[in-house]
Amino acid sequence: MAAAAEELAGRRGRGPEPGPGPGSPAGRAGGGEGSPGGGRRVFSPAGEFREFSRRQLRDMERLFRQYDAGKDGFIDLMELKLMMEKLGAPQTHLGLKNMIKEVDEDLDSKLSFREFLLIFRKAAAGELQEDSGLHALARLSEIDVSTEGVKGAKSFFEAKVQAIHDASRFEEEIKAEQEEKKKQAEELKQRKAAFKELQSTFKQ
Repeated sequence: MAAAAEELAGRRGRGPEPGPGPGSPAGRAGGGEGSPGGGRRVFSPAGEFREFSRRQLRDMERLFRQYDAGKDGFIDLMELKLMMEKLGAPQTHLGLKNMIKEVDEDLDSKLSFREFLLIFRKAAAGELQEDSGLHALARLSEIDVSTEGVKGAKSFFEAKVQAIHDASRFEEEIKAEQEEKKKQAEELKQRKAAFKELQSTFKQ
């Protein structure tokens, strides 16, 4: 018990962690995230949310940026209110507060990009009540998690069934990109060689 109390006191005494930079919600949202061992880490969406593909994460970031009106890397209560109205599922003031509370891990009463991604993780795992505001947000946001993320699953909420394929799929995407770059480099090399050969023919 004493050790647990000391660890809790140590966590309360720490200041906020600086994020990697203001360039993206991922960078700005990582400031308050601490590792379970007490150390600090930079939030990496692709590293932590491996159940989603790179395209899905880009779509989620695009949606987050769209409603982050203050461009501060967070969606606050008023921005969430506007978002739900735009999605056609307006919420009461209490409903909005409960939506934030359900994923607000750092208790700052607003959504970081990481907490925003938690909504879709919970939705894919079937952990959201069907009448909840977060369920409506995930359902109405039109993030294509069914076909892109789980290779043709019939619905968004069947993503959990395909979760075992996610890590390998992400690695395959990286490998495919590397192969494409390698292919482009080889084609460029061949064009340069052909051009040099043509030049030497004219010089003769």
